[in-house]
Amino acid sequence: MPEKNELLENGAKEPVHDVAVLGGGSFGSAMAKVLGENGHRVHFWMRDEAQVEEINQTRINSRYMPEVELKGDIQPTTDLASAVRKAEIVFVAIPSKAFRTVIRENCDKFREGQIVVSLTKGIEAHGFKLMSEILQEEVPRCRIGVLSGPNLASEIVNRDLTATVIASKDPELRSTVQNLLGCEYFRVYANVDIYGVELAGALKNIYAIVAGLASALNMGENAKAMLITRGLAEMSRFAVSLGANPMTFMGLAGVGDLIVTCTSPKSRNFRVGYAVGEGKKLDDAVAELGQVAEGIYTLKLVKEKAEAIGIYMPLVKGLYEILYGNASISAVISSLMMSIQNSDVEFILPRTIAEQ
Repeated sequence: MPEKNELLENGAKEPVHDVAVLGGGSFGSAMAKVLGENGHRVHFWMRDEAQVEEINQTRINSRYMPEVELKGDIQPTTDLASAVRKAEIVFVAIPSKAFRTVIRENCDKFREGQIVVSLTKGIEAHGFKLMSEILQEEVPRCRIGVLSGPNLASEIVNRDLTATVIASKDPELRSTVQNLLGCEYFRVYANVDIYGVELAGALKNIYAIVAGLASALNMGENAKAMLITRGLAEMSRFAVSLGANPMTFMGLAGVGDLIVTCTSPKSRNFRVGYAVGEGKKLDDAVAELGQVAEGIYTLKLVKEKAEAIGIYMPLVKGLYEILYGNASISAVISSLMMSIQNSDVEFILPRTIAEQ
């Protein structure tokens, strides 16, 4: 793929596309920056008028990306209808708790066949719905995709080497997003398993909190590796029971995203877990973070769903007892280490002993 605005073989320039990014948080800002630097016109929507004015005046989103200049043709706005109307492709980076409300209130603004890609890693409480499912329900006339992977926003805006996954059953949609976002530091790979890619992105936030706890407790490298890999086994077991492809979890959206969020203090969920591991109350840890840590919400939903469908998820259960049941961290870890030693990868060796 030629770099944006370079001459193509026939002497023409790569076309500039009108793209909307809905949501002015960290990841929305990072994607707006990539798109802007790739030469596209970005209609960047956010609710806060002061935030819009600041970006207009300084090109900086100081609340989420201090000292990072948003270069290129990025047009911040509080007019969502206008942003969507002008855009060929819409990227949605709205937190999961507000996702359906915003889309439903503006569903008539989207066009037949318009590409809409979710950037949000979370689950809606009512009905255990993923963001792609919300889009299918609210704007069924649109073409839906999901972007997920080991994508720390702070590294993307610094142009650090990063790879992501666009998931859709629509090959033209996948190709379009790859061409829009791909550049020398941001690589976009493709997958058809929308549900698996999206569920992996939501589930890994839980295990990032667990990893933060472990780090605060100065657990060894062996223990950290154990927690990450058992987390991978647990999340893939859960996802496959809901129809996801287990091989998705071997890719960037699965093990890739799990590794980065479980090993980096740049991860919001990791930081929440670390603070709790240091002895802080959950509410204080979240308040100190100052941003949404999706894993806090996802944990409750996944625990309830796992119990409802009978999926064994000891790390989810243990973390829930620590955060909401006032169980001691040491007691939960001891309980986990006393659990039955069963198959390592159950898609190779089936589980043979019922564990309750």
